[in-house]
Amino acid sequence: MTAPNPLPDEPRVHPGGTAPLADGGSGRPGAGPPALVLVAHGSRDPRALDTVRALRDRVRALRPALPVRLGHIELNEPLLPDTLASLGDHPAVLVPLLFGRGHHVKRDIPEMAAAASARTRVAAPLGPHPLLAEALCARLTESGWRTAMDDTTRRASAVVLAAAGSRDPDSAADTRRTARLLAGRLGVPVVPAYASAAAPTVRAALRELAARGRHRVAVASCFTAPGRFAAQCAQQAPWIASAPLGAHPAMVRLVLHRYDRTRAAAPRPAPA
Repeated sequence: MTAPNPLPDEPRVHPGGTAPLADGGSGRPGAGPPALVLVAHGSRDPRALDTVRALRDRVRALRPALPVRLGHIELNEPLLPDTLASLGDHPAVLVPLLFGRGHHVKRDIPEMAAAASARTRVAAPLGPHPLLAEALCARLTESGWRTAMDDTTRRASAVVLAAAGSRDPDSAADTRRTARLLAGRLGVPVVPAYASAAAPTVRAALRELAARGRHRVAVASCFTAPGRFAAQCAQQAPWIASAPLGAHPAMVRLVLHRYDRTRAAAPRPAPA
């Protein structure tokens, strides 16, 4: 029987991955904490690898005693199975650098984790979460968005939240929640839109907003790193488009939050 989908802020456990991941994880005294494995999608854009490496390095800098590794689902090395193999039997928490509960989070990553010899747990994706909204807001501000505006400007303003897209309804629900969190910060409508596999497209969302009198529209890039989808969405912006989230400090804190929450949720052995 398949377990019900957890809530967006709950950890996931791959099949057979119920062994405790407490301090030491492997059961050997002094073995250290479970490794944090950042799971990136992968991209042919060479800037993507540099971006996720920068995020990895900032996570390491914030938590120096924590082993932090990087693995990709496809297109870039190291691939996730190779990263997990390099850990041997050392336990790990996998943190997807993805923003909703789509196929990669529900199927691909848990299946790769289940094939590893190490005991692993898979954290929830990075969205939705207030820290994600913080990072999105900061990137918009960097691109030229002004949070202080008069009423006339505010009534003409809006944001399209551009995400990769998925056929999984849970992924769309997560993106809608992220859009609501961002709208709460900005005080203007935020409409989710997708680069593929889901509707509306960015272009359709822009048309809908224009029909509502919203002509001062920014595109918020809900992507970790540069790539084809991020570039396509940004090119459709009628005004400004924010950069991918990359190694923004809020992203670093969010990655560590997902790791800590998942690790804390691991069952602990009964007292002897």
